Amino acid sequence: MTFLEILLLGVALSMDACAVAMTNGMTHSKMPFKRALLIALFFGFFQFLMPLIGFFVAGIVANAFLQAFEKISAWVSFALLAFLGGKMIFDCILSHKKAEEENGCSCQGPLTLSKLCMQAIATSIDALAVGVTLQMATLSAGGLALSALGATAVIGVVTFLLSTIAVYIGKAVGNKLADKANIFGGLVLIAIGVKLLIEGLL
Repeated sequence: MTFLEILLLGVALSMDACAVAMTNGMTHSKMPFKRALLIALFFGFFQFLMPLIGFFVAGIVANAFLQAFEKISAWVSFALLAFLGGKMIFDCILSHKKAEEENGCSCQGPLTLSKLCMQAIATSIDALAVGVTLQMATLSAGGLALSALGATAVIGVVTFLLSTIAVYIGKAVGNKLADKANIFGGLVLIAIGVKLLIEGLL
C-alpha cells in the first residue's frame, strides 16, 4: 500500500467525521476557534486510534471474530448517532415550546466533551476494520509504505484538517438556516448512523 493510497484512505475515512463536524458548526453558531480545533482533535485522534487498535488486534484475534465485530460496530455506530440525533431534535422541539430567543436558535444544546466523545467514537469505530487492511498490506508483496503508526497518523491528521474546515462550512450554513439548524443537524446524524448500519450489514 503506497503513501498515496494511505492518504486517500484517510480522506475516505474522514467523510463521516466531517459530516458530523459540519453539523456541530451548523448547530452552534458561537464557535470559537479553540472549540473548532477541539472538535477536529477528537475526530482526528479517534480516527488515528481505531485503525491502530484494529491493526494489532488483527494479528492476534481470529478473522472470524473480526468479521463478527464489523457487524457489531455498525450497530453501535447507528445507536450512538441515532441517540444523539434524536436527542438534538427532541431538545429543539421542546425548547421551541418554552421560548424563542431574539437572535439565533433557542434550541442549541451545549456541545459537551461527553457528547463530542460519543460522536468521535461513533464515526470512527468502523475504522477498526481498516487496521485489518493495514495488517494484510504488511504481509502482501507490495508491503506497507509506512509503519502502522505512521499510516494511522496520516489518517488522523487528514481527518483533523478536514474536520476543522467542515466545522466552519457548517457554521456558515447554520447561520443561514437559523432555528432549523438543530432539526436538520439531528436528521443528518441519524442519516449517517443509518448509512453506517447499512454499510456494515452489506
